[in-house]
Amino acid sequence: METNVTGSHEQYSNKFFGHPRGLATLFFTEMWERFSFYGMRAILVLFMIAAATGANPGMHLTIETATAIYGLYMMSVYLFSLPGGWVADKILGLRKSVWYGGILIACGHFSMAIDTRETFFMGLVFIVLGTGLLKPNVSSIVGGLYSNASGAKRDAGFSIFYMGINIGATIAPLVCGYLGENINWHYGFGAAGVGMVIGLIQYKATDKYLGEIGLEPEKHPDPDIQAKKMKNSKLGLSISVGIIFVIVLAALMNIIHINPVILSDWSATILVAIALVYFIYLLFFSDLEKKERMKVGAIIVLFFFSVAFWFGFEQAGSSLNIFADQYTHRVFFGWNMPASWLQTVNPTFIIIFAPIFGWLWVWLNKRNLEPSSPVKFAMGLILMGAGFFVMVFAAKVALAHQKASVVFLIITYLLHTFGELSLSPVGLSTVTKLSPKRLVGQMMGVWFMSVALAEIIAGRFAGQFNPKDVHQMPHLFMIVVIVGVGAGVLLLIFNKPVRKLMQDVH
Repeated sequence: METNVTGSHEQYSNKFFGHPRGLATLFFTEMWERFSFYGMRAILVLFMIAAATGANPGMHLTIETATAIYGLYMMSVYLFSLPGGWVADKILGLRKSVWYGGILIACGHFSMAIDTRETFFMGLVFIVLGTGLLKPNVSSIVGGLYSNASGAKRDAGFSIFYMGINIGATIAPLVCGYLGENINWHYGFGAAGVGMVIGLIQYKATDKYLGEIGLEPEKHPDPDIQAKKMKNSKLGLSISVGIIFVIVLAALMNIIHINPVILSDWSATILVAIALVYFIYLLFFSDLEKKERMKVGAIIVLFFFSVAFWFGFEQAGSSLNIFADQYTHRVFFGWNMPASWLQTVNPTFIIIFAPIFGWLWVWLNKRNLEPSSPVKFAMGLILMGAGFFVMVFAAKVALAHQKASVVFLIITYLLHTFGELSLSPVGLSTVTKLSPKRLVGQMMGVWFMSVALAEIIAGRFAGQFNPKDVHQMPHLFMIVVIVGVGAGVLLLIFNKPVRKLMQDVH
């Protein structure tokens, strides 16, 4: 018999693949949000480096500047999930955070659909703020649907939810990429906004199936203390948002000059410093017990290997996207396929292979053959590096003044998908298992910081990619090979010491 986790019979009167009907609400909300996110991402760098003249003019930025902006944007998306979670917990509640986050995202895409420099950058700011509100909190509501359900049921629910993410990511480049590259870049950005609006409409129309989950933030039992906390939280939020928009407005009006390249360098330095200071505090100055310190030490080790993986993996939206645009043969029977369409390959492979990998780990576990978490991490890193080894050969084809086959990128993305499935879910699961219970939220935030740091480093690295200097490409791709394979081999060598720090947590 199903457990009614919200006390609402209506929530369970309809099913979604045997799960609460509310899962469908969140599935389609996240699918359309990811549609908007990955649709815009597929054409972002291509638009920024496109010529400012012609039938479909772009911004004509240098690759270094464009990829620095891309890195800053992607970094901010991950970092703002932390204050987004705080706003939901303290002020809005989960449900309103998702709603207002979606509205901000749609406004951001529609701002980018307007052909001006000012609205383009303002749009990016809106999307960052909106994603920070929506992304972490929609997942929290999913968890709320299974608050009293079994672990297996919960995992199955999140697996279905994860499929929504990848369906949206698969469809998005096909629609937004075609409109952006073949008709007008701003139509592509506008289509991403339309997708988010569709998600918002279905969210509002079906949120009754979510019952009481996330309607209000957690309140203090004393009304006076609660009122004071709410007042202080709203004041802090207002000041923070005000500061952000004053800085953005001043930059757009050229009152202050912000160099994206310099800002990205400083951002990477600051993130590394914050991470190191926090890790030093945890290891030497906190009240953690010895076993807890060892487990935190294991998280710290995996943190830096996570940075190495995502640094390479996230070249997909920058250097690999540029290679697809300028050095890949995409003409089939006289039809020129948009370069951004290759961004659908990874999420398509995720949909195909995620169930297979899930089955494989269970099958190996039953036979006591399942690799440890550090070994899975190492596999992910090596597979990521192997993908770029394929691109070394693709670059050599370009050196011969020929267009490389799309097969090179498809194989690269296949290897990267295998790497992602080996490392990403394992990383999230391992952090939750290793973190001291009172620090789980903080450690998850730090874990996402590793992705944010990787994003900014990836953007700066991609800035060295100069399509006019083909001779440098094999060397740049080989650097990523060395980082990925080298880090993977290093982790294999130190597998036993890392497992010792983990205290046999697999």
